[in-house]
Order: sequence, then C-alpha cells, then structure tokens
Amino acid sequence: MNRLLALFAVLALGGCASATPTILKNGKQGVSIDCSGAAASWDACYQKASEACASGRYDIVGTTGTPPPKDSDKTLGADVGNYASRNLTILCK
Repeated sequence: MNRLLALFAVLALGGCASATPTILKNGKQGVSIDCSGAAASWDACYQKASEACASGRYDIVGTTGTPPPKDSDKTLGADVGNYASRNLTILCK
C-alpha cells in the first residue's frame, strides 16, 4: 500500500509540470517550464528543471508568477499550492 501511495505521489508531481524548448533573447536554446495550478508548487518547477537538463544542472534565466512563499507564510510548514501561475525559464549547463 505504501509503495502504491509513493508511486501515485511521484506521478502526480511529475505530471504537474511541463517543459517546452524555447529560444532565449541571446539566441541560445533554453527551456520554459510551466508548473501552474493549485496542485503544483515552485518545488515542482525546480524538479522538472533538473529533469529537463541532461546534467541536472541549470541557470535560472527568468521567472514569472507568484514568488515562492516564505516559511512563515506556509500552511503547517508546506506550500499547499495556493499560487495559480508559475513559469520558470532555464538554461541548461
């Protein structure tokens, strides 16, 4: 039962963010990551960014949406997904 719950959690987090190749202003190939919605979080964006780069390393070129909450703003110590719009643009290293 615990394995099933863990698998469901991984699939739910993985399905919440999408990565799309994009051309940056400097002409380099970047990746735009959308992790909007109540079920996602900024952590889902960062996880997807690591997965999108072969090395797992990246530079953040830009962000749009609501900034990540401070620890004091979280509900019971967790980001419960109250932020509807999140987009992260990265450049893989």
